[in-house]
Amino acid sequence: MTGPVGRFDSLRLDLSSTVDRVADELRRAVFDGELESGTPLREVALASSLGVSRPTVREALTVLVAEGLATREPNRGVSVTSPDPDSVRDICRARLVLEGSGVRRWPDAGDRLRDDVRTSLVHYTRAVHAGASYQELNERHLAFHVSLVGLTDSPRLVAMAESLMVELKLALAQVDRIRRNAHDQADSHTALVMLLERGDVDGASVFLARHLADAETSILEALGL
Repeated sequence: MTGPVGRFDSLRLDLSSTVDRVADELRRAVFDGELESGTPLREVALASSLGVSRPTVREALTVLVAEGLATREPNRGVSVTSPDPDSVRDICRARLVLEGSGVRRWPDAGDRLRDDVRTSLVHYTRAVHAGASYQELNERHLAFHVSLVGLTDSPRLVAMAESLMVELKLALAQVDRIRRNAHDQADSHTALVMLLERGDVDGASVFLARHLADAETSILEALGL
């Protein structure tokens, strides 16, 4: 005979599944541009639109806040995160330090770490040519940059890079959507890896610095910051 605890466990699993679906739909709407930066995410309106309860929406919004896609402010509720120009500049500077360290480690990195970079590039370029969603392109794009940091073979530096990418995720997704330049980005990433494959670490370092500087400018201009 099933006791009360068993019944409640089942209910929580159903709720969790619904929360995940709501969070997925909100992510899709953010990355596809249906929900722009600064858009208020009202629990009542979302619950009505999605046909779910307010507590379910509340939990889904908590997930998005944790991911950096939404921001919760006292007395103002939750809204889609708006990139801050000073933060964008600072993140790009930090990325150069982390990713630059990885690029310079290419000659000494093991085959596994170099293969991670190659594999990340393949996944990204395939997604671009397959016309993947902006959300998938964003994930593949950022995974490639994290793989560069992985060349340092330092879990702490990789964790730092992943944290930065969470902050940058929304801004980069909006730039890709606005400019529709995923093919150009794939070609740029391929050129960087080709420099590394040829052993031109200095050239790759210069290329990366220019790439990240261009990314900073693109983000700030595309988002009107």
